[in-house]
Amino acid sequence: MTLFHFGNCFALAYFPYFITYKCSGLSEYNAFWRCVQAGATYLFVQLCKVSSNLTCYECCKEFMKATVDMADLLGLHLVMSRNAGKGEYKIMVAAMGWATAELVMSRCIPLWVGARGIEFDWKYIQMSFDSNISLVHYIAMAAVVWMFTRYDLPKSFRLPVTVLLGLCVYKAFLME
Repeated sequence: MTLFHFGNCFALAYFPYFITYKCSGLSEYNAFWRCVQAGATYLFVQLCKVSSNLTCYECCKEFMKATVDMADLLGLHLVMSRNAGKGEYKIMVAAMGWATAELVMSRCIPLWVGARGIEFDWKYIQMSFDSNISLVHYIAMAAVVWMFTRYDLPKSFRLPVTVLLGLCVYKAFLME
């Protein structure tokens, strides 16, 4: 029964990524290795964020952690600037690689260890749903980064896009 629970959690977490990859047209562009490169960039950015752990007072510690998440925006911009093609292709390659690397690095081992446990626990189902929300978040974040870097963006849209970038960076801080 525990293997069945693990299978359900695994399918709920990983199949939306597979379906998004297949249905978005990325498979037609042979973008698998581009997504792997985006995932490697995610790992590099996360390593840089860990190594820049700043000591601060407790009241601003969470704010500083969220501020370091601006490196994610720079990493997504780097991935999109290194890929040639239409904007939709750049956004999907960057978002799929980034979100998949985040999924594998943060949820694979907890699902493997916990969902195969003796007892059923809802937190693994919630973790799987959170991975789907994370996929949508990274697609939206990559789209906003792409819009922010556009030169032909009207000035009236510059402020809302900047506010959306700030919300993407400080999402965890604002949710807590």
